[in-house]
Amino acid sequence: MPEAQLRRPAEEIYADELAALAKGDDRARPANWKLSPQAVVTYLLGGKASDGTPISAKYVGNRRLIETAVATLATDRALMLLGLPGTAKSWVSEQLAAAISGSSQRLIQCTAGTDENQIRYGWNYALLLAKGPSREALVKTPLVRAMEEGTLLRLEELTRMGSDVQDTLITVLSEKTLPVPELDIAIDATRGFNVIATANNRDKGVNELSSALKRRFNVVVLPSPATLEEETRIVVKRVGEIGGNLSLPPIQPAEKELARIVTLFREIRDGKTLNGKTKLKTSTGTLSTAEAISVGVSAWAEAAHFGDGRIDANALATNIVGAVVKDPVQDSVALSEYLETVVRTREGWSDLYEAIREVI
Repeated sequence: MPEAQLRRPAEEIYADELAALAKGDDRARPANWKLSPQAVVTYLLGGKASDGTPISAKYVGNRRLIETAVATLATDRALMLLGLPGTAKSWVSEQLAAAISGSSQRLIQCTAGTDENQIRYGWNYALLLAKGPSREALVKTPLVRAMEEGTLLRLEELTRMGSDVQDTLITVLSEKTLPVPELDIAIDATRGFNVIATANNRDKGVNELSSALKRRFNVVVLPSPATLEEETRIVVKRVGEIGGNLSLPPIQPAEKELARIVTLFREIRDGKTLNGKTKLKTSTGTLSTAEAISVGVSAWAEAAHFGDGRIDANALATNIVGAVVKDPVQDSVALSEYLETVVRTREGWSDLYEAIREVI
């Protein structure tokens, strides 16, 4: 049952919004698209459908970036969403696939262990041994299914795969066909097929894309939120959505405490206070917006189940330390310096100073 799902896909969560946009969308649509490019942008950035149905903003940021991403997918060029960890690359990828193809489930999570068979196709070895190579023995990957259906394929963290495996995509992206030499056939892509890949160059274990593969992508860089206010709005919105989806017990409004998380993360991440007057040691982690959201959700759960239904410094402390201190030596020093030079003397933050000091 849908109610039992831990995480529902975007096309289910926002089904009413997608239906409202599609109903009144009379503009030209590329082949196999569920919405016109203009309606896709409205779905991501928010607005109203033609019947007045409010459309929530899925992404808070530069409109031109989303327009470029959508326009790219309407061509034969693949789309690469590039940015630091936590800049909503995967979220935007999922929302684009849901709005354009009606499904975000054609997904390959790229890792160091991903091999060529997981990208191209595999074999049912029982049938292969019994009957030899045949279409019935062919195991279709999300790539093959997306090509046949004319839908979008999502490749998450493309640079995590080895370079030799990455290059198996070149023929698909350039020729829009996938040879199957064992059967002497080729699987041709249906109109509407395209690829959205996400990547970042900050984490360890990244494999650079070859020049040949890079040329097949149009790159859109998703930046970190420009201001404290913008990042705080994103964190408050996503914490509320995630907590609601997880059916966490209701708590008192926590905008003020979530703003403290964002402020702390931004200052340690940038290596200086917001006013620029004090330089700080940075941590080894990214302290991204996504991590601030995770801390907020965890603090909500702690406050709801073990506190008085209000996110306070005690609910924040352990979760903040867990997010900041990835390296027990370097990050502990950075956090301690921040506590002594910033938190201890900042008005209204003494409770957070004491709560974190009890943990580290």
